[in-house]
Amino acid sequence: VQLQASGGGLVQAGGSLRLSCAASGSTFSINGIGWYRQAPGKQRELVAGISSGGSTNYADSVKGRFAISRDNAKNTVALQMNSLKPEDTAVYYCFAVAMGRDDDLPDYWGQGTLVTVSS
Repeated sequence: VQLQASGGGLVQAGGSLRLSCAASGSTFSINGIGWYRQAPGKQRELVAGISSGGSTNYADSVKGRFAISRDNAKNTVALQMNSLKPEDTAVYYCFAVAMGRDDDLPDYWGQGTLVTVSS
């Protein structure tokens, strides 16, 4: 499975950005898909994920501001980010979880896309 992320950039605080991730290859083997992020000097953290059935989960810090969606027919996942804050500045990584796992740990990673929120 290959994941191609796009959509990062520079935005002012309060603004919006939309990240997209396209999966290719053995996409039938994917269950969960979503986004992690890593800010400078910090550990990578889960931002949002969505299962093959459409169940979603979000980090507390982004609830109510970010929305994840998935198009299974097109093998894409999107992250709509609204009301962005400077603390949302990070490299965002698309990830996918293979079918059959007991946990939700990522099996596949896309390249990162940088999101910078200026104050």
